[in-house]
Amino acid sequence: MKKFYYIFAAVAVIGIGVVGFRVSSSMFGSAVSAPITLDFADDAELIALAQGITKGDDAAPVTLVEFGDYQCPGCGSFALSVKPQIEATLVASGQVKFVFYDFPLISIHPNAFLAARAARCAADEGKFWEYHEVLFRNQSRWATASMPASAFEDYSAEVGVNEGSFTACLNSDEYADVVTANMELGTRMGVSGTPTIFINANGQTRRLNNYDFQSLNDAVQTMLAPGDR
Repeated sequence: MKKFYYIFAAVAVIGIGVVGFRVSSSMFGSAVSAPITLDFADDAELIALAQGITKGDDAAPVTLVEFGDYQCPGCGSFALSVKPQIEATLVASGQVKFVFYDFPLISIHPNAFLAARAARCAADEGKFWEYHEVLFRNQSRWATASMPASAFEDYSAEVGVNEGSFTACLNSDEYADVVTANMELGTRMGVSGTPTIFINANGQTRRLNNYDFQSLNDAVQTMLAPGDR
């Protein structure tokens, strides 16, 4: 349990905003659509590479962390119906910082890894959350496609990302290491399905069994100090 809390504490702190931070090994030269081989000597090395994307005030008293899969229907429902309520109330009020980590279930969702990379390519131009939403909104279109890259390129234009830069990023190994690291981080934290939601506040961490808005809001209010409500 101590290891779990150590990892989560680091995750809660390290979740980054959508800035131009890039990590790439540039080894492959083609669109990498599956995890790559990485060797992490210890948890600290893993946490240094894994990158969550953050929405909200870094000083918020409560952190919600989602491990999600773009091809997962449950994640789509959460992203399109629950997360907007979280943003409009809990994030907007400064009570919650929301952090998203990739956890593509590649054994059943073969396009999810490439989708995760595509979202991070869009993040290069500050369009992560817009692209995140478009992926989920169009999930039924690309989820079963044998070659989803063309759809992903269409979405880049839809959210206002430079198509040339996006396509170059997608047709490479950019962020394959980051998405792989996120998957490993989730595995070490006990994630096995998606969406998986953790809540952290005041030195307390727990996994939430229900992720409807009312359940999430109740959990947040329970963990807030009186002065933060």
